[in-house]
Amino acid sequence: MKQNVHPKTNLINVTCACGNSFETISTAAEMKVEVCSECHPFFTGTQRFVDTTGRVERFKAKLETQKKVAEAAATKKAKKAPKTQTENKAE
Repeated sequence: MKQNVHPKTNLINVTCACGNSFETISTAAEMKVEVCSECHPFFTGTQRFVDTTGRVERFKAKLETQKKVAEAAATKKAKKAPKTQTENKAE
């Protein structure tokens, strides 16, 4: 077997958003998780609200911002457009 091929593993402390922490072996220096076995609904048997609200609202806001930027660019481009020959003769 080749020497020094595998990454170095460390004993680290995993911290959950609920406040629970436990030790494990990993190549990472530290680990933070949102859900663990102490607070996951499958293990606890209780319903837990996971924050998924706002995804659609954020998408719609991003879409509106893109539309405003596109409209501003079109307006700016229209103002910069050179005058046609008929417009120059009229002046």
